[in-house]
Amino acid sequence: MRQLILLLTLALFSGPLLAANPACEKIATEKKLAGAAKNSFMKKCEREQPGNAQAMCDGKAAEKKLAGAAKNSFVKKCLRDSSAP
Repeated sequence: MRQLILLLTLALFSGPLLAANPACEKIATEKKLAGAAKNSFMKKCEREQPGNAQAMCDGKAAEKKLAGAAKNSFVKKCLRDSSAP
């Protein structure tokens, strides 16, 4: 019974690790991140990968020095425009 629980637990937590971006995983390992810090870093790293529309739009908003509601509105419109054919 303990083995079954252990296997289920490992299966549950290994899924996200297998789907993780190898480049982000390597950087996190080099920085010796663990736990919540690693999770936070991985989310941010994967969100900011080249070619990611969210990162591109966030970058444009930063260039324009937008903040708050103006930034949110700009990013929302940028994402909508980038996904349009």
